[in-house]
Amino acid sequence: MSVLTRAVAALLPMLLLSACLVTPGKFDSTLDIRADRSFTFTYKGEIIASDMGKDLPGPDGLGDEPTDDAAPTTQDSVYHMAGIWRIKDETAEQSFANRKNPGDDAKMQAIAEALTKEKGFRAARYMGDHKFEIDYAISGRLDHAFLFPFNTDAQIVLPFVAVELRGADRLRVKAPGFSTSYDKSQGPSMGGSDDDAAKALDGTFTLTTDAEIVAQNQEDGAQDTPQGKRIVWKVTPMTSDAPSATLRVKP
Repeated sequence: MSVLTRAVAALLPMLLLSACLVTPGKFDSTLDIRADRSFTFTYKGEIIASDMGKDLPGPDGLGDEPTDDAAPTTQDSVYHMAGIWRIKDETAEQSFANRKNPGDDAKMQAIAEALTKEKGFRAARYMGDHKFEIDYAISGRLDHAFLFPFNTDAQIVLPFVAVELRGADRLRVKAPGFSTSYDKSQGPSMGGSDDDAAKALDGTFTLTTDAEIVAQNQEDGAQDTPQGKRIVWKVTPMTSDAPSATLRVKP
């Protein structure tokens, strides 16, 4: 195990203990990025939570697998480290095994309460059966990375959308949560919950911009609009490639 892996493993136990893997259900999400780096992001729809605790090896097992050296150890991506190190927790395992456990519902209610305190969450309601209804909108300036959702109080560890600064004049947009690829490359297998999460995917992610589009992976390409270019990704259980685009903006 590398020194960095040991260091991060020592820092993350409290975050990952009984942490929640959240995935989209039915949703509509938009991201508008202007060339001057101003942006607006929205997400309206369902979020489904799964408890990560039950399947996860403890820190004593880190590095035992031959593939440990292949684990990411750089800051190439702001969401790359999330969900890789995992903690055993028998209480979490028992809670996850019984989705009707009153204590489990209490935890979900606590997550909803934590989210309502986060800037941008106009509404966050727990609907039962690990499902939330979310209304989120935020605007700002991209002089730093942006993630949605990421909340340590709610113990959410896998963002749906990440915007990263790449050099002096480029931004990379990537939406690992809006695909089925997150369980293959960004984090641990969740067993049966992987299939459940994939089946629930049903939404659209729309990027609009007046910045130069350097690269993007929507095969229909960008469409012209009065606000600039627009790219629309339809997200379904068949979406294996995470929506992504690289933009050139003002330094």
